[in-house]
Amino acid sequence: MRKSLFILFLLLAGFTYHSMACTNFLFTKGSTTDGSVMITYSADSHTLYGELYHWPARDWPAGSMLDVTEWDTGKPLGKIAQVKHTYNVIGNMNEYQVAIGETTYGGREELQTQKGAIVDYGSLIYIALQRSKTAREAIKVFGELTEKYGYASEGESFSISDANEVWILEMIGKGEGQVGAVWVALRIPDGYVCGHANQARITTFPLNDPENCIYAKDVISFARSKGYFDGKDAEFSFSDTYAPVSFSGARACEARVWSMFNRLNSSMGQYQDYAMGHLTKGTWGYTTNRMPLWVKPDKKISVHDVMNLMRDHYEGTKMDMTKDIGAGPFECPYRWRPMTLKVDSIAYVQERATSTQQTGFVFVAQSRSWVPAPLGGIFWFGVDDTYTMVFSPMYSGMTKVPEAYKVGNGDMLHYSPTSAFWTFSMVSNWAYTKYNYMIKDIQPVQQELEQKYIAETAGIDKKAAELYKKDKAAAVKYITDYSVKTGQATVKRWQEMYQYLLVKYIDGNIKKEKDGKFETNPYNMPVMPSQPGYPEWWLKEIVRQHGDVLKQIGPAGH
Repeated sequence: MRKSLFILFLLLAGFTYHSMACTNFLFTKGSTTDGSVMITYSADSHTLYGELYHWPARDWPAGSMLDVTEWDTGKPLGKIAQVKHTYNVIGNMNEYQVAIGETTYGGREELQTQKGAIVDYGSLIYIALQRSKTAREAIKVFGELTEKYGYASEGESFSISDANEVWILEMIGKGEGQVGAVWVALRIPDGYVCGHANQARITTFPLNDPENCIYAKDVISFARSKGYFDGKDAEFSFSDTYAPVSFSGARACEARVWSMFNRLNSSMGQYQDYAMGHLTKGTWGYTTNRMPLWVKPDKKISVHDVMNLMRDHYEGTKMDMTKDIGAGPFECPYRWRPMTLKVDSIAYVQERATSTQQTGFVFVAQSRSWVPAPLGGIFWFGVDDTYTMVFSPMYSGMTKVPEAYKVGNGDMLHYSPTSAFWTFSMVSNWAYTKYNYMIKDIQPVQQELEQKYIAETAGIDKKAAELYKKDKAAAVKYITDYSVKTGQATVKRWQEMYQYLLVKYIDGNIKKEKDGKFETNPYNMPVMPSQPGYPEWWLKEIVRQHGDVLKQIGPAGH
């Protein structure tokens, strides 16, 4: 009854359930097994092509200008002044181990556009990476650029990290008629983990603690001027004011963060109801049953743990995507768009999990304070669906990108046989057809490769450090060569994976194997493949819906 009334309320309120993109998880030094700082970013979009960006370090002549284009669309936005020197950037991480990720939350509709603004959220990220040696410097760049040039995007949450600290920064524009943005940045306490996934998460924050909290000077006064808030400053909540939580904000967005928290902290079950979209409102319409911004994990987390946290479909929860009929007979944990259903005038939703089919690229940026800057950052990078891809190590000081991941090797409208994105997409999309069989062939190889790469880094680090003492350029070349070689090898292995899966599962059959080879008869011809058919529950559903037509009334045919 409660569920029916809740859905009726949503319909009466004109509720829409938006397709949300991108997931970030944040890990402080004290929360990890080796003392590294890590942030993750799954860049999810139905139009984003997965490739590895690279901006080489460069000196610029006085008076140089930088052309700014909107990251999502390629639209030219304008020009800004270039700085004297920019740093080497690989993907979303620079040579000083600064890394930045984002998720879009939108926020108040009237604040989402700003005519004449030059800097969008993507430009903020990649410009700041080229200009910052620390996370705090990146935050300063964010503030200065938006104040001077305006902010050309909707509300955004950003993860900003370096080898010692990790911050969450949330920003929204001031709308038409004003220049700039309001924002708050909080440093994640050491030993804790955080996350954001298309819903603003910063609520109240300390007003006099610059070591741990930095914010736009007018973040509260602007809200007052717009009539959004009239309480005491200490009661002001950024998220509840500029991007209040809705049902979709909880169910499609916060739920991803909750699921990660739930896997790391045994007390998080109490917030499952919130994650499923049941909200309690208080003063000023603030949501009062929100989960914490950060939690302390029950045990420390390794880099491979972090990779696997990006492979989540709510397994083991009420929202487990492998358990309902939507998964089909082969337990595929994906739902094709749209994310809303209406049956007999009643609205329903499909889950939005961390691991999703429309991922362009994904990374785990690992910053290590005990390793010299060009060698210390490892940008674990992959493309397409996290459940069927492989994180390959790209050192953030590298000066060349593997051909398979290079910008321009194919795009979303043009297939390339040498492209990492198209290679991994072939594997994932073929796997969706018979998922619970193929995933058992894919994931052991995936896990083996990642564990191998993680184990290798100790030796690579040691050799690079020895070179660095004598010849810094030689050390950079060494990590570049290793990253390029490993990236290419990863893609080659996945090309072989696709060929194997295609041969094994063609036409719905499953070829038999023996001693690591497809089984043949004494005359070298393939033996009859397995044909396991469908699970009993699926057959019963077929009969329920179509049994009168399918019922056998004579000898069965072939």
